[in-house]
Amino acid sequence: MGESGQQSASIERLKPQDKRRISDSTIHRLSLYHRLLGELESDGTKTVSSKQLAELQRLTPAQVRKDLSFFGAFGTRGLGYSVSDLRKKIAEIIGLDRRWNVAVIGVGNIGSALIGFKEFPNRGFDVKLVFDNDQRKIGSNHKGMRVSDIRNLKEDLKANQIDLVILAVPSSPAQKIVDEVVAAGVKAILSFAPTHIDVPPDVYVRSEDMSMELEYLTYALVNNPGK
Repeated sequence: MGESGQQSASIERLKPQDKRRISDSTIHRLSLYHRLLGELESDGTKTVSSKQLAELQRLTPAQVRKDLSFFGAFGTRGLGYSVSDLRKKIAEIIGLDRRWNVAVIGVGNIGSALIGFKEFPNRGFDVKLVFDNDQRKIGSNHKGMRVSDIRNLKEDLKANQIDLVILAVPSSPAQKIVDEVVAAGVKAILSFAPTHIDVPPDVYVRSEDMSMELEYLTYALVNNPGK
């Protein structure tokens, strides 16, 4: 529906068949829109068009309107979108209108960097627990967080009502740890473990393999040397 309709239009709850149509790339772009709208709001911008959003993200206006049309009608024809209103509505769509409790498992190089990532609380993610199996680290203060014993993982995740887990461990213990996480009732996992992990259908996993991302870049360099 693009920019037609009323600014006050509510977000439509998606039916199960509609949810299957929402691609990962669309959700990724919604996050980009939300971040961009936040920057525009900070600069004092009141309204923005789909053309302006598209240009800032190197997309087409049609793509922007299509992404938003999955969730309802936004904006007013000829006036564009209210930056503040659209940002709030996208925040509701992607779950950034509330706080999320996060646990980090593994206090190695990656885990340590994530624990100290300043943008997490700004985006609604509160690191509540940090786990490791190294007796030298357990009980110590790491960037303001007390390192908990991974042997108490299941009980501590439940007691602290953890919503999401960030897994930053080697491949060998990853599946066993994930099984404990799932048993604790956690339904969302961001994994930096360089291995495939199995979870039930109702648990969501995103895997970040940095070596594969580097290999994507080397492929681009090899196959587009003159670009």
